[in-house]
Amino acid sequence: MTLRHIISLLDQIENIAQVPSRINKLIDENQLYAAVQVHVQSARMLEREGLQTVGALQDVRSELAKLRGVLFYKVLEALHAHLYNTGEYSSATPSMNEKDDAIPTTTVAAFSMNNSQSLSRRTRLQKGDSHVGASGFASSVDGGSSYDGHDDDDTHDAADNTGKDTKNIPRLPTWLLESTPDEFIETMRKSESPLHVKYLQTMVECLSMLDKVAAAGAIICQRLRPTIHDIITSKIKDQAEYMNTFRPGVDHSARTSTTGLQYVRGQLHKEKHKNGTSLAGSLMAVSPVTTVMAPMGAAQTAAKELLDSILDTIVRIFDNHVVVGELLESKSSQQAHVNTTKPVTGQISGNPDSEASQATGGYTIGFSMTVLQSECQQLICEILRATPEAASADAAVQTARLASKTPSKEKKDKSEDGLTFAFRFTDATVPSQGRNRKGQNVQEGYGSASVLPEQGIYLAASVYRPVLQFTDKIALMLPQKYSQLGNDGLLAFLENFVKDHFLPTMFVDYRKGVQQAISSPAAFRPRANPVAAYTPSVSKGRPVLQGLLTIDFLAKEVLGWAQAMPKFAGDLVMHVQTFLERTYERCRASYTEAFLEKQSYMLIGRHDVDNLMRRDPASVFLPTALAQANADNHIADAETDGVELEISGLLMKLRPIKQESLIRDNNKLILLASLSDSLEYIAESIERFGNASAKASVQIENDVKPAPVHHKRSGSVVPKDLKTFAEDYRKLAIDCLKVLRVEMQLETVFNMQVMATREYLEDQDAEEPDDYIISLITQITRRDEVIAPFIAPNKRNYVFGGICAVASHASIKALAEMKHINLFGVQQICRNTIALEQALSSIPSIDGDFVRTRLDHVRTYYKLLNMPVEALLAFITEHDHLFTAIEYYNLLKVQVSGREVPEDAKGRMADILPI
Repeated sequence: MTLRHIISLLDQIENIAQVPSRINKLIDENQLYAAVQVHVQSARMLEREGLQTVGALQDVRSELAKLRGVLFYKVLEALHAHLYNTGEYSSATPSMNEKDDAIPTTTVAAFSMNNSQSLSRRTRLQKGDSHVGASGFASSVDGGSSYDGHDDDDTHDAADNTGKDTKNIPRLPTWLLESTPDEFIETMRKSESPLHVKYLQTMVECLSMLDKVAAAGAIICQRLRPTIHDIITSKIKDQAEYMNTFRPGVDHSARTSTTGLQYVRGQLHKEKHKNGTSLAGSLMAVSPVTTVMAPMGAAQTAAKELLDSILDTIVRIFDNHVVVGELLESKSSQQAHVNTTKPVTGQISGNPDSEASQATGGYTIGFSMTVLQSECQQLICEILRATPEAASADAAVQTARLASKTPSKEKKDKSEDGLTFAFRFTDATVPSQGRNRKGQNVQEGYGSASVLPEQGIYLAASVYRPVLQFTDKIALMLPQKYSQLGNDGLLAFLENFVKDHFLPTMFVDYRKGVQQAISSPAAFRPRANPVAAYTPSVSKGRPVLQGLLTIDFLAKEVLGWAQAMPKFAGDLVMHVQTFLERTYERCRASYTEAFLEKQSYMLIGRHDVDNLMRRDPASVFLPTALAQANADNHIADAETDGVELEISGLLMKLRPIKQESLIRDNNKLILLASLSDSLEYIAESIERFGNASAKASVQIENDVKPAPVHHKRSGSVVPKDLKTFAEDYRKLAIDCLKVLRVEMQLETVFNMQVMATREYLEDQDAEEPDDYIISLITQITRRDEVIAPFIAPNKRNYVFGGICAVASHASIKALAEMKHINLFGVQQICRNTIALEQALSSIPSIDGDFVRTRLDHVRTYYKLLNMPVEALLAFITEHDHLFTAIEYYNLLKVQVSGREVPEDAKGRMADILPI
């Protein structure tokens, strides 16, 4: 050995002896890649011939062995921090370092969604455009993505002092400035990936150079579940602290987020029963949920915002795991390429947790996704207060399918948390030690009760949409070979839970509420002290029956759940239809009981009466297509008179009408009026929230991208079915009005039938109307007073508008049955018509001109009795169409005191009006 060799050897020994201090310095400066480079190069130098037997380097070898472990844990800690977005270069660091991030707001939610979409695009591009260099590094190029929080402008260029234009020279990140140029460094210089992705790539490259891929994967597996649990718990604690500090602001936000349903609840507190209890209290006593738990209530809003925030954090974390998982699989497949007989892709495509994952210590993308979703599932179970055993048969089948993908026993030994999603329902496939750890997590919980006003199964509605969006984002991130896992995860669990537990519970609860609402003694009892004038607003005193108001309240709540969970809208709407149908039957029974065995009951069921009432011009006041057609066609007066004459003639044939055949109890008439208005209110309400459901379903279809097929919406069928129920309720409301109209007409005939048997041979001028007219007027006035607060003015016009026509026709026809009458008798009849005109005209909704015209016609007819026969015949010649021929003949038939009728008078009238 020459002196030159000895000097060279001594220089190498001296340089190697300084390696530990150099490595420590690089570690302190966070130049981990450079430190790993120095360590790997030094280890290779120590293996050279000539240095292996040098005793002076024994301490150096021992020091380097220790530093290898130190480097491994330093790299692993840095990788761990950046996996969960808590590192110096993490993409989410700028938006998560303050407590403000713990409070989800609309702005933050929108920012999170946009970021998640960017992550998805970047991840997909990385999968499609990655290339593997000689060192096994997989780089990705994102077409100018600016997602990450740090910009490459924050890095320094080591070649800035060359004097050249630095704008076009790629620059290295700060953590690689002390590194020795190699292929990896050159690839990083050219890469356009986000900064946090470059850092993750660097740490995986360090692990590969240290030959610690499997060990790192095993430790990541062990830390994954407790880390996610701590992140979720910490996020909830931060939000709880914020709420305790700024509770007034949160309360204001909750108040402004309430919808019309809560507004109705609040307004109804102003309505008082005669016993002093609030109407809103009666409604909420029937509802199975409290105000805060109702759709869009404070608890629902808080749960959705909390889960949106947490799931957004999980999406960010999972995106990092996709990057690291693919890199680790790539590194492990290259290291084990000689011993691998089948392509890794082929193995993983059939089973993501196959034996190929052993090279990564059991860590795969599928494993991380399963653990993340498992923790989210456990959080959801806590929010819903559901036990792990709350799995349906379908969920159990899914659990078994997931269990079949459990890693081998060797993998379980390395990672106790191998199966992470399925064991929430079954412990059969999990080692005992792992079960104990899970049991501790379950006992500790996440503390969600501190930020939620209430917990319970009804929060499934607010949980559904965040989970749906979360699943869509995860599906976009997953590599193709893991795509099947996206269909077996959190959304499948939640949908099974909703289908097998939430919906049955809801149906039972609301069925009880409906039964209680329609069977209560006060359900169909009209309001005792309604407002003086009718008002169309419930909040201002519209006297809707309590039973129907409660049904409307419950229907809106159920349809609120349907809007929150569009996939189950069909089932929920069918349930609404069920109790709407049950309520309709109860209303029909109440309607029938009100006039059973009465004369009007016999008439309403007759086809000829129904046909006449449809043709009646007064139907324009009814909310039907026929009414609109009559209004558009402007039925001629002749036809109007014909229909009214037919109705009056039909009613007159029913004489003598007995008092017991009429509804004399005003309470029943009030019930029919209130029932009609309440049914109309329900019909309008059904149409409103049916249209709202249709618009919401269309909006959902447009807003949520149709990526997975597993959450197909079914809200488009809602409006048609609800429209049918609205029509049924409206028809029954119209039937109630028809009964009231017929009843008032029968009441008129009942009172007027006395006129035909009375002899009008008065001995003095009339000062007061007849008793039967006074009785009729009293009935009209009293019934108008009691019915007025319960129906709209146009409906009052319909109810009382038929009285005038019947009274006028009855008065004219009564002359045919009279034998004697004198001039004072004629004046008495005219006085009767004047009193009736005044009574009917006092009803605001009735057209006074129409009443005056009709009753003037009666007065004109009876005043013809005061004319001599010659004058009468002359009048008939000039006005032959004013009255019918029979009515003119009746003028000659009755004996009028002081009037002589020639024998040829009837013959002369026959010449004028041939019969």
